[in-house]
Amino acid sequence: MANIKFGTDGWRAVVGKDFTAGNVEIVTKAIAKYVFENFGIYKKILVGYDPRNMAKEFAKQCSDSLAGFGFRVLLSNKVIPTPVLAYNARIKDACAVMFTASHNPPEYLGIKFIPDYAGPATSDITDEIVANLEAEFEPKIKGSVKEVDFAPKYFEHIKSLINFDKIRELNKNIIFDGLYSATIGYFDKILSNGDIKFDAINMRHDPQFGGGMPEPKPQYMQDLIEMVKKTPNAVGFANDGDGDRFGVINENGEYVTPNEIIAILLLHLKKHKNMEGSLVKTVGASLMLDKIAEKCGVEVIETAVGFKHVGDAMRKFNPIIGGEESGGLSIRGHIPEKDGILANLLVLEVMAYENKTLIELQEEIQQLAGCKFYNDRVDLKLETREEIEKVLDKFKTTDEFAGMKVLRKDFKDGVKLYLDDNASWVLVRPSGTEPLLRIYFESDSLDKIEKFKK
Repeated sequence: MANIKFGTDGWRAVVGKDFTAGNVEIVTKAIAKYVFENFGIYKKILVGYDPRNMAKEFAKQCSDSLAGFGFRVLLSNKVIPTPVLAYNARIKDACAVMFTASHNPPEYLGIKFIPDYAGPATSDITDEIVANLEAEFEPKIKGSVKEVDFAPKYFEHIKSLINFDKIRELNKNIIFDGLYSATIGYFDKILSNGDIKFDAINMRHDPQFGGGMPEPKPQYMQDLIEMVKKTPNAVGFANDGDGDRFGVINENGEYVTPNEIIAILLLHLKKHKNMEGSLVKTVGASLMLDKIAEKCGVEVIETAVGFKHVGDAMRKFNPIIGGEESGGLSIRGHIPEKDGILANLLVLEVMAYENKTLIELQEEIQQLAGCKFYNDRVDLKLETREEIEKVLDKFKTTDEFAGMKVLRKDFKDGVKLYLDDNASWVLVRPSGTEPLLRIYFESDSLDKIEKFKK
């Protein structure tokens, strides 16, 4: 068995190197054994794939193998975003297997297992699947594979969450950057079905993602940023490779951070949708969210970094919204899985309800929080686990950082130091996949951030 390692969101590897037909067979068998032992042979399994190289072929292989073990398999008849597959897993009381490497470079592919609760698999589930990798599992009965269009049920559900009548009133030039991703044929189709006018670019599935990365970050959305700048009164939207993350560009052609979007949507859902409950955020998300939540009387539930932790907390606490700083969110009444399509639609909805520009909504958030927050991150490469532990221990015992006193410490994911200006923190956490420390910073001034980085 070649190198198969499950990270925070499934197994990912380079196609033709470790991501091979043989290894896909091993992982498929391990998943089949897990589903059989936990749910029985009559549990349906859905299979989907994003636009990556060989994703469709491997999805077909996986489906045939699962049917060979005796399962009834529903295989997507086209490229599908992860949240669309996850939603169908929920309504069909099925488990799902998604072939995607999310925002990883184009040469990667991955397998993501989605349990029937429609959120990321928690560590206990992936641990069990990993334990099955070298175990035997024999066919039980004769299974089947049926190709299905999963889009209609998802579209129907989205109509129950979003007020399209309101969005139609919005006087705004909407631009969608397909970014060669899985949301082509989904986000644009939802807008068209809602009779909402928009322009679109990069609207073809390309395994190479146009020579860029399938990630809705400013450096990969330059086409969109330029088009927004050239178009009067315009806003831009994009998603990552499998559609579970969002990217939003305001009327000035500036990237709106996920932290700002989560804050804007929290206020919107409370004010216009009358939602009650908490906010779920990760330990790496902005202090701005805590300040906004406090202003509107909302409890904050903080998790470790990674949407599997956010999704788990969403299932337990049924919050108004759950989100992470890397561009994933979901809301009450949806699924405990990040959904970039829904996020983009909610941004259009809040602009319509408030009859304000995205820039104005950002300014309101800043005023409500009392300051503008800046974030940055550095990755510190180390050789061994011992070196990582040594640095973590240093942070655990320090009472001062960059000339500022440490007010309190948090250990739920690495070490987080809250500093005495009540606007700054430092988070040091090990990477789950390589000998690396990820060090996050937040403060109310760029000068402080530079000082922290040094």
